[in-house]
Amino acid sequence: MLQRAHGVIAVLLLLVLQPAITSAQEIFTRGGSTLALEGFDAVSYFVSGKPVAGNPKFASTYKGVVWRFSSAENKSAFDANPRKFVPQYGGHCAWGTARGYAVRGDPQVWRIVNGKLYLNYNRSVQGKWNRDINGFITRANRNWPAVLKTK
Repeated sequence: MLQRAHGVIAVLLLLVLQPAITSAQEIFTRGGSTLALEGFDAVSYFVSGKPVAGNPKFASTYKGVVWRFSSAENKSAFDANPRKFVPQYGGHCAWGTARGYAVRGDPQVWRIVNGKLYLNYNRSVQGKWNRDINGFITRANRNWPAVLKTK
């Protein structure tokens, strides 16, 4: 009985002492910035079919970072349901995440698949990702968010 209690205590200590992944770490930002998507409007991918620069006048904070929008309407849409618009894997490269490491996603190299936004590191990487999008998404989903520990 005492051995079992020690085992339970050891597991609890590991969980408590293990560094947690914070929301701010989950969302990719360039060079220590607190700006998500390098200032592009997350909603614009869905409503305009392209990334549009956000305006500091229309900004929200979500998961510890600042999100900019090109209009009050886009800001309202994001505020109502941020999970709908935040890129998968926090804006880290979908292909890299599938391969087991966290690397930046370029907000200008993107694709919407099944209503979700995915970014890739660059166009060359996106070409590789395009060869088996569903397979890479499946692997990336398995790896996320553990890959953040590789940063």
